[in-house]
Amino acid sequence: MKKTLLTLTLAAAPFAAWADTLDDLKAQGFARIAIANEPPFTAVAADGTVSGAAPDVAREIFKRLGVPEVVASISEYGAMIPGLQARRHDAITAGLFMKPERCQAVAYSEPVLCDAEAFLVPKGNPKGYKSYADIAADAEGRIGAPGGGTEEKLALEAGVPRDRVIVVPDGQSGLKMLQDGRIDVYSLPVLSISDLIAKAADPNLEMVAPVVGAPVYCDGAAFRKEDAALRDAFDAELAKMKESGEFAAIIEPYGFSAAAATSTSRAQLCGE
Repeated sequence: MKKTLLTLTLAAAPFAAWADTLDDLKAQGFARIAIANEPPFTAVAADGTVSGAAPDVAREIFKRLGVPEVVASISEYGAMIPGLQARRHDAITAGLFMKPERCQAVAYSEPVLCDAEAFLVPKGNPKGYKSYADIAADAEGRIGAPGGGTEEKLALEAGVPRDRVIVVPDGQSGLKMLQDGRIDVYSLPVLSISDLIAKAADPNLEMVAPVVGAPVYCDGAAFRKEDAALRDAFDAELAKMKESGEFAAIIEPYGFSAAAATSTSRAQLCGE
């Protein structure tokens, strides 16, 4: 499994067209990608190396487009699209799930990674949470969720008051907050919670999944709207990899289903 060094990058000058964008990426030898630190979607080691299903797919596709490397910057989900639009990144490859409102702001690729929502709770699920509505109905229930992420929005839409939705910067912080009793439940996709539980090896924790009433989501690589043709070139390589089985070989060791990513489309997820 290849890895790339996590590097903070500066915004580049605007590109006139997608061909110029790709030419410039080829010339500099790398594409700047925005990621989270949420295994197995993305993972950042203590020494700054980056892996995970989303960066690995992006790295391979950019390589096929003539860009030999990717350089990653960690970002909160809520800051990813503004950062892309401000040209601090060339693409987002971070498990940023497709939703119609996001599709209005960025040009998504076809689906890459699909997952359902889950809760991390104390052993036995003492508060009996099965849905975000259950947390809203508990006058003292506090949920941890990534800032600007799907889980934060689902909790707020279910009626959990803003002051009981605690923004958590990363998975390890959410795990520690739950263990310390500062939150009652932590919400992330199934695979992310599974990864946290495996690494924590804490018998006092368990996962509730899938969350009742929460949809299954898929992400895709996100590009600026003006780079839609570059997105199309990305899609063309992605389609070849899905057809050849190379896509499955990259993502399935992380626990993702290649079949799930081919069972839906950008048009369906974006409501086009």
